[in-house]
Amino acid sequence: MIGRLRGILASKQPPWLVIDVGGVGYEVEAPMSTVFDLPETGREVALYVHYAAKEDTVSLYGFLRETERVLFRTIQKVSGIGAKTALAVLSGVSTDEFARLVQAGDIAALTRIPGIGKKTAERIVVELRDRVDGMGLTSSAAAANTPKDPQSEAASALQQLGYKPVEAARLVKETYASGDGAEAIIRKALKAALR
Repeated sequence: MIGRLRGILASKQPPWLVIDVGGVGYEVEAPMSTVFDLPETGREVALYVHYAAKEDTVSLYGFLRETERVLFRTIQKVSGIGAKTALAVLSGVSTDEFARLVQAGDIAALTRIPGIGKKTAERIVVELRDRVDGMGLTSSAAAANTPKDPQSEAASALQQLGYKPVEAARLVKETYASGDGAEAIIRKALKAALR
């Protein structure tokens, strides 16, 4: 079983990624929430992986955040939902927003996610409402489970300060210099944001 991949991002053609780990290219399918936060090709990346083996295929699904992998696995426990729909959910809303929609029983908002009809949205609310609290789908859990490389830590910290994930990733990417720790990246990113 593969639980995590760390290597060079060799190719990025959403939703497909190729991660080169020691000369072996792993083809991984990822939600847009992960794809948007990835560095450019040729840079190192670490992904949490869900390994799925069926009768005739083996698939790898990759996530930058552990909370996304938890949601991906949990939502597939709802009858009628497979990997494709689970990826659509993660591409359509954040884990925090999904938990909020389920707890609020907001069927209308859930049906706006591609692949989720009214009956599926109702099943999601019924089957997951009591479970989303225990799934760790909160911002603090997301921060605690984010990979601990300096760039990811800095991006996570910027998100905690209110920056959108895409903006945080852009600031980190623009200000990162080789050897920078998370604190240095955050300081430089905040200075850049004020310009």
